[in-house]
Parts: sequence; C-alpha cells; structure tokens
Amino acid sequence: MSRVLVTGAAGFIGLFVAERLLARGDEVIGLDDLNPYYDPRLKQARLDRLTPHPAFRFVEGDVADRAGMASLFAGERPELVVHLAGQAGVRYSLENPAAYVDANLVGFGNVLEGCRHTGVRHLVYASSSSVYGANAKVPFSERDNVDHPLSLYAATKKANELMAHTYAHLYGLPCTGLRFFTVYGPWGRPDMAAFRFTQAIIEGTPIDLYNEGRMRRDFTNIEDVAEAVILTLDAIPHPDPTWTGGDPATSSAPYRIYNVGNSQPVELRRFVAVLETCIGKPATLNLLPMQPGDVPATYADTSALSLATGFRPATPIEDGLARFVEWYRAFFRA
Repeated sequence: MSRVLVTGAAGFIGLFVAERLLARGDEVIGLDDLNPYYDPRLKQARLDRLTPHPAFRFVEGDVADRAGMASLFAGERPELVVHLAGQAGVRYSLENPAAYVDANLVGFGNVLEGCRHTGVRHLVYASSSSVYGANAKVPFSERDNVDHPLSLYAATKKANELMAHTYAHLYGLPCTGLRFFTVYGPWGRPDMAAFRFTQAIIEGTPIDLYNEGRMRRDFTNIEDVAEAVILTLDAIPHPDPTWTGGDPATSSAPYRIYNVGNSQPVELRRFVAVLETCIGKPATLNLLPMQPGDVPATYADTSALSLATGFRPATPIEDGLARFVEWYRAFFRA
C-alpha cells in the first residue's frame, strides 16, 4: 500500500484514477480547488463517490498556491504523485491565457518542488496530444519533435515536459508524462465532444462541427486511460545509460513520455452518427470552418506504452459511447 497524492481528484480522469488506487488498497489524498471552469456540481458529484471511502482524504486547494502546496507536501508526505490538476481546453486558452499560466506553469512548478523536497518516488503527470501541434506525420510518436504548438494550452503542456526533465536530471526525481488523446466516457467534462454532442442531440439543438466535421480524433475511453495511469505509476523510470540524445521520450535521467490513445482515429461525423444510434435520435449539424488552435487529426502511436506496460488502449468507440450515453441519461434524467 502506498500513499498517493492525486491532484485534480474531482476532475474527470482524477475520479477514475483515485477509484482504482483505492480499490487496490492505496491511501489517496485528493486535491482539487473545485473551480468554476465548468459546473462545480459535477465535480462535487464525482467527489461524493470518493469521500465515503475510509482511505480517501480530500483537501481543497489550488496548485498555484505556493505556500499551500508546500504545506500539503510537508504534512502529507506522499510517496507517489499523480498530477492531473490544471487548466484544460484548447479554445478557452484563446480567451483566458492567464488561467493556463497560473495552473499549468506555476502550479506544475509547485508540484515539482513539493516532490523534490519530500522525496516522492515517482511523479506521473498529465500532458496532452495537443503538444504535437503542427506536426503532419501520423501516427504521432513520442520520438517526434514537438516544437510547434498551436495553442497556449499545448505550449504549457510542452513546458511541463521540459520542467519535469529538468527535475529528473537535477534531483533524480522519476517523472513520467502521459500525452492523453481526447479522453471521453462517463463523468466526462461538459466542454468535451461526447458531452456536448449528446446534450445537443437529446435537447434538439444544433451541433457545431468545425472543419465541416472532417476532423479526426483519437478518442480514448476513460477506463483505458485510468489503466494506463496506474500501470505507468508502477513502472518507475530509471536512467537510460545508453541514451545519446536521439529519443526525446527517454533520457539519461529517470524520465519517460508515453502516448495514451486508442490508435483508431474517428472522423467527427462518424462520432456523431454513433451517438445518434446510441440515443435513437438524429442530430442537427452546423458545419463550420476550422477554428484557430485546432488540428485536423490526432493519432497516437502507443507502441512505447505497450512495451513498457504490456497495455494498449483499444475500447471501440461504439462500446465507449454507449456507456457514456447510459451514464448521461441516468445522471441528468434525460
């Protein structure tokens, strides 16, 4: 049994990761600031699933609060950290860039400092497929150069990877970054496609499809994502003595980067068609041009994750969306 700090514990991925850790006997300290980026009632409902567990303890706090984070680490002394807190969303980064600087840069720096000063054995943190930015070669590989982000959100996630490598190199802090590819499933965020499209179809309102619905996304089911987090948390990286600088996903420091994606990109129009089948009602589509900061396709090469953990996400979109719609109807009585 380990003592694990999960930041963003009231978030979408945080809920599923915390539940898995508790189920296997770990002690979980869940941190979240319950901010109003989306309806805090959904965050509270997720939290309500965790708080009855005797091995779970909730701390309300902001990762950008330097003194508060230092106090949390000093008092709790976590052995492992899963850092999922942060400001998400590509489009919102065009409207409120300061939120991304505070949560994703300042906040991540505070987490790294807490890990360094309390001897954390392994830090696993959320990166994003958005770091691939303007890359045209698919599938995206961790070995690809990612120096051309197309949004501030993506730039902050790339910065997190660089910051983590610095701490791995200077202080020997084992760090693993996970580049998540379009996570969906029950308890998902209201700003994500599965939630927005389901709500629109049920309520009979139009769905905005950018790039006229021709964009392709590597939709990854939440259960697969949580499994990848747990498996990589247990796979503590070690320095690679053979590393010569050719592979940016590994290092002579205890540092790794893994893609976490389904490796089966789905065009948005097909995604909507599957939802129509699950809901039993047609959608009304509003076809729009490409938005600034968006990319036409995401597609994960997950061979490195498979080699390290023996696991590869593979939930079919039909199964995953059916489970999401079932949850949505039950939760909202729709």
